[in-house]
Amino acid sequence: MAAPNVADYLLERLRSWGVEKVFAYPGDGINGILAAWGRADNNPKFVQSRHEEMSAFEAVGYAKFTGRFGVCMATSGPGAVHLLNGLYDAKLDHVPVVAITGQTSRPAMGGSYQQEVDQLALFKDVASEYVQMVTVPEQLPGVLDRAIRVALAERAPTAIIIPSDVQELEYSAPTHAFKMVPSSLGVDWLTATPDGAAVARAAEVLNAGSKVAILAGSGARGARAEIGQVAELLGAGVAKPLLGKDVLADDLPYVTGSIGLLGTRPSYEMMMGCDTLLAVGSSFPYTQFLPEFDQARGVQVDVDGKYIGMRYPFEVNLVGDAAATLRALIPLLPRKQDRSWREGIEKNVTRWWEVMDAEASVEADPINPMRLFHELSGRLPGNAIVTADSGSSANWYARHLRFHGDIRGSLSGNLATMGPGVPYGIGAKFGNPDRPVIVFAGDGAMQMNGMAELITIKHYWQEWADPRLIVAVLHNEDLNQVTWEMRAMEGAPKFTESQTLPDVDYAAFADSLGLQAIALDKPDDIGPAWDRALAADRPTLLDVRCDPNVPPIPPHATLDQMKDAGRAILKGDRDRWGVVKDGVLTKVQELLTHRAD
Repeated sequence: MAAPNVADYLLERLRSWGVEKVFAYPGDGINGILAAWGRADNNPKFVQSRHEEMSAFEAVGYAKFTGRFGVCMATSGPGAVHLLNGLYDAKLDHVPVVAITGQTSRPAMGGSYQQEVDQLALFKDVASEYVQMVTVPEQLPGVLDRAIRVALAERAPTAIIIPSDVQELEYSAPTHAFKMVPSSLGVDWLTATPDGAAVARAAEVLNAGSKVAILAGSGARGARAEIGQVAELLGAGVAKPLLGKDVLADDLPYVTGSIGLLGTRPSYEMMMGCDTLLAVGSSFPYTQFLPEFDQARGVQVDVDGKYIGMRYPFEVNLVGDAAATLRALIPLLPRKQDRSWREGIEKNVTRWWEVMDAEASVEADPINPMRLFHELSGRLPGNAIVTADSGSSANWYARHLRFHGDIRGSLSGNLATMGPGVPYGIGAKFGNPDRPVIVFAGDGAMQMNGMAELITIKHYWQEWADPRLIVAVLHNEDLNQVTWEMRAMEGAPKFTESQTLPDVDYAAFADSLGLQAIALDKPDDIGPAWDRALAADRPTLLDVRCDPNVPPIPPHATLDQMKDAGRAILKGDRDRWGVVKDGVLTKVQELLTHRAD
């Protein structure tokens, strides 16, 4: 048997780290690794996407929904370039992903050779925490191990570049010698907690307040019980940034839901009325949705000191694990006897869900997109995973889905790129093959790349223990989020040439792949369609004809934004009458529900 080469050892080392899936696309820059995969009986599993960017998104989705690090791989030159957008998604959402790329052989470097790209420069920003090229076999274990540990420690993407000729060199381990760097497997992480004096200062601030608001971000996901206990003691409500939607269940009466541009009225009102703010595991960027600076005292808890003290003038900034820090804080928090603040929050939350129910029932032409989400919300399995693409689907995901049980959900939170919805769902499915996965994507995202990844679903779905992966397409022939942003923020009417999309029969395409396909243009058919999809023995695509004129503007939109939207419509927006009709009907539901209180 031939001695293992560098590519053989790369796959062996990945297996030793517990890597089961590598999301990748082939190319001659990684031919040596592909050959090693054949010798390794496809272990770890090579998951083939339709495009390297999708491989990166799938690795991000896998990492987000498993708690492990994701791995993606691409060839040299264009393959490496294509990974960038997905890796930036990982960087901005703080997700551990390791990217492995090929490179032209060492003798050709610097010779303007085919597909030669300076990848150390290419990845310098996106993989700023760690990017390295392997030039000799003895370097490999240390570089790979460190890339993995740094990705996990910093919750960030890292990159390894392996020239094609190095892949085929006989592997030689680092020796016990000068300028050799041996390495080892595994890592045991500490649980960081702040000191007792700092915790006591935080407790003093929180105990002094009578109207406490909690902001629980994705960093609080492991502290669900502790957040609930602190909220109960302080009589507080809990708002959730978009990436923290699955931190606490939406059926808890004090959870006000999303905050920010896609947020809820109860979250907005709570932040505008509170006198104390506790932020846990969040770097929510939109300061205008937090209390006025002279309105509230504040405490922040975050495991990463690089992100502490940002966004708001907090009095106490605690660097520590969310759950451990809150457990240290809880004994110092007596239960507040005055529950009027909490009761007011719960009343607002109840009223909000009544408004959402009413708005989802507003007639539209042909389907109100809110109805699509509303009909799913009560049917969501308690172990579902939900992803949403960027665009108007993110609005309805944020406001209309009531998560319960162990439901997980995510989207591209900070990069807010189009295109990750379907590949996130694929990554989630490979990480959790026994859980149903539901993807919401606009037709813009489907035309950008989602349709191609339906082919990936066709390729692999029969390997999943639970075959249910449902893709719901908001088919409105409009890049709807930008259309509404232009109206509300620029005061400009819809620019048809940039915003109108060509019509595509998504159901027919899915059907041609052997997936269950359901085309919908009647509101009353939505509920039965969800029932069919959730009971199916294969993946399903719902092609839903949605009305583009239903406004996604949040209930707390400013007067200036509403004036700008009105001026845009009066300037000759082609859809102005539909916008006026749908907007008025939607707003009436909110006013009627509030008046009935």
